[in-house]
Amino acid sequence: MRTLGAALAFGLALASGALAADKPGEIQVKTRTGTHAITVEWAVTPSQRERGLMGREKMAPNHGMLFDFGNEQPLYFWMKNTPLSLDMIFIKADGRTSRIERGAKPFSEDLIPGGAPARYVLEMVAGSADRLGLAPGDRFIIPKP
Repeated sequence: MRTLGAALAFGLALASGALAADKPGEIQVKTRTGTHAITVEWAVTPSQRERGLMGREKMAPNHGMLFDFGNEQPLYFWMKNTPLSLDMIFIKADGRTSRIERGAKPFSEDLIPGGAPARYVLEMVAGSADRLGLAPGDRFIIPKP
């Protein structure tokens, strides 16, 4: 999975995430179906964000990769070299969900825009957003990595 953030001026410069598997963390989200805990791998450095979930063929339920860009900015992702279909949840700095891209197509080079500027993007296996009852406006509690 690759992301295109503030680097759009740089053309299609990539800034996607590698796993920070040595430092998994937990975030929570409150939805209409309750409060849900999600185990995340952090992607905070440029090299981690560039690698993302590329090559990953499976991921456990209630697990994901959380990309932290440090501040709100326009974000764009793509699925190049990513075999999993993913839900991408764009999250504002205050933890509010701003947009959900459901079932992103594996290996696609089509850009997936975040819409409004966001600080975080959570990637989970496709279907996770529906299973959790996630909707725009739902709030995540995200501690620092």
